[in-house]
Amino acid sequence: MKITKYTHSCLLVEMPTPINRTVLFDPGSFSTLHVNTLEFLDDIFITHNHSDHMDLELIKQLVMKFPNVQITAPQDARQQLLQAGIDNVSSETPQGVRFFDAPHETIRPYFPADPPDQVGYHYLGLLSDPGDSHSFSESMPILALPVTAPWGDVVKATALALKLKPKYVLPIHDWHWRDEARQSMYDTLEQRFDESGITFLKLIDGVPVVINL
Repeated sequence: MKITKYTHSCLLVEMPTPINRTVLFDPGSFSTLHVNTLEFLDDIFITHNHSDHMDLELIKQLVMKFPNVQITAPQDARQQLLQAGIDNVSSETPQGVRFFDAPHETIRPYFPADPPDQVGYHYLGLLSDPGDSHSFSESMPILALPVTAPWGDVVKATALALKLKPKYVLPIHDWHWRDEARQSMYDTLEQRFDESGITFLKLIDGVPVVINL
């Protein structure tokens, strides 16, 4: 499994043959993804409809280049996509995907609206992406862990990962950290997880990592 992070929560996940499948998680407004650099794209998985996870203009560009791409998203996000003229939306569960309960954390009183619908994705029995949640109870061997947010913090994120004990942790949802802070936090997280036998991958935007499981 080759994984490339494109800032914040946008992950490109490529599987070689015989699976031969390329999927994209949460292409949002903070993403540094350049559509013209992608050669293949089979699926787009969206955890929820906040703009930092679902950028309508970016998704339109992706659909224009990959007209057969299938988009999976919660109901309110699907409606928003359809209203924007994006028709590649499926209500079916994609092959190799299992949804799990990962509700969006409350954002009150910072933001008065109720949290949106959200789904967590277990992909190919290997990777778990919970979106904007620290309220879930299961993980595949690779966990995409939101490490900081207005709705959460690195202490709770760390405690959750140590409890669930995945083999690997991928940091996501960290646009809010400046580069120097990110590197410092990554170093500390690497040490803490290593003490518990968990590999923390200090992802660099646009630089793929390969995980063999």
